[in-house]
Amino acid sequence: EKNYLQCPDLDAADKMEKKIKAVKKKGDSLGGIVEIIASNVPPGLGDPVFDKLDADIAKAMMSIGAVKAVEIGAGIRAPKMTGFENNDQILPDGFQTNHSGGILAGISSGDDIIARVHVKPIPSILKSQQTIDEKGGSTEISTKGRHDICAIPRINKVCEAMLAIVLTDHLLRQKILD
Repeated sequence: EKNYLQCPDLDAADKMEKKIKAVKKKGDSLGGIVEIIASNVPPGLGDPVFDKLDADIAKAMMSIGAVKAVEIGAGIRAPKMTGFENNDQILPDGFQTNHSGGILAGISSGDDIIARVHVKPIPSILKSQQTIDEKGGSTEISTKGRHDICAIPRINKVCEAMLAIVLTDHLLRQKILD
């Protein structure tokens, strides 16, 4: 990673950094999306009903402050696909696609696990905003001091750690069952 946003696409990272600087000048903040990928996850982790691997990943990510949504695989793009387009057809050498994000029916498929974590903008901003005071009357508030403009650089590592915890938990559960 050659940039503080930890974005593998350096051109995209440059555009993101410029956008962050522009928003900072306006006294505002930005949210974003973190994509995390776990490779070499063995097939068979998870459960088809109560201990679904994707449900546990989503729960872990949603427990991170500022996270508002989690996608696994095609996520919000899946409803726009047909069943044929969305299905991950498997051949002797592996899956042709990975719309499932490496998890089928709550169980890891052996393909890369791909999750996208949607993060809201940081609420502490320099711009004045409407609020109410302790008596319920209308007033304005703005935050003073040094604050992050975007939580993505910090949340990246937290998301990676949470995914590692969930996968380790499921690996340990599987080992106990075996």
